[in-house]
Amino acid sequence: MRVLGIETSCDETAAAVVGGDRRILSNVVLSQLDEHRPYGGVVPEIAARSHLDHIGGLVARALREAGTGYEDLDGVAATAGPGLIGGVMVGLMTGKAIALVRKLPFVAVNHMEAHALTPRLTDGIEFPYLALLVSGGHCMLLAVRGPGGYRRYGSTVDDAVGEAFDKTAKMIGLGYPGGPALEEAARTGDPARFDLPRPMLGRPGCDFSFSGLKTAVRRTLDALPAGPLDPKTASDLAASFQQAVADVLADRAARAIARFREEFPGGSTLVVAGGVAANRHLRAALEKTAQSNGMRFVAPPLALCTDNAAMVAWAGIERLGAGLTDSLDAPARPRWPLDETAAEPRG
Repeated sequence: MRVLGIETSCDETAAAVVGGDRRILSNVVLSQLDEHRPYGGVVPEIAARSHLDHIGGLVARALREAGTGYEDLDGVAATAGPGLIGGVMVGLMTGKAIALVRKLPFVAVNHMEAHALTPRLTDGIEFPYLALLVSGGHCMLLAVRGPGGYRRYGSTVDDAVGEAFDKTAKMIGLGYPGGPALEEAARTGDPARFDLPRPMLGRPGCDFSFSGLKTAVRRTLDALPAGPLDPKTASDLAASFQQAVADVLADRAARAIARFREEFPGGSTLVVAGGVAANRHLRAALEKTAQSNGMRFVAPPLALCTDNAAMVAWAGIERLGAGLTDSLDAPARPRWPLDETAAEPRG
């Protein structure tokens, strides 16, 4: 089986061809960082226009690099949400047009499901497993039972962790994109210099909260002498913030592991996926948590943590294998929860 995947949910335009044997035949990603950098964040209209300008050429390049023609495809998968609606529509309509003209099965992919299933592409792990999905717009812990089969244990009650990273980096003056810039600054910083809060640490349930931590950074900055931060203070504050996030993620993951094992005694793997999963410090903290709880830890390669089309193609393969396809009137969805009947918080 060979599936073409298309991803345009935020500020990366991407196309890929993936085989049912877990081979990534091509994976082309065009970043828009330079277009959005002057604004300090993603501008939805600019993103959508850029997707429209480049998607056709990227699809052609993905097919060429894979040595694949349209006649060799077994299906088309495109992200249908969640994401910036203008960008989502560009990729979704492109995928639908190809499927219609070439008479191919079509799969409308949930972007977060694509992240959740990526470790099956990279590591071939078995269902069920516990997944922590961390990105600019999402932060959730859920049991993954199969395509379309998710049970959510907890999610953020305010900011997503990636959003907190980006806004904290901006406050510290670290530039854009904030997440990687903050991680780099923290590399030489002292994580114990600033005593920042750990929201929800030790609390019942598996939910997250990061707005208070972000506010604490703002107050810490306000208490420092006026003027630009010296490099050492910036690094120390970045490291202190990053360590606080790592402590919270580890605590919440440990609680979710206990719940997961109650419901799925045979499950033994903790997965972390999504853009924030590219942060090496957070990966190390979560790996330690998994090991201390007797769980295997799996994180995709860094290039497959951030948005890409290989994960979308693989989600298409998973859903096609389960007999799940979509009609060509599948809508673009700015919001699309993986588990619409999320588990009620409990201790």
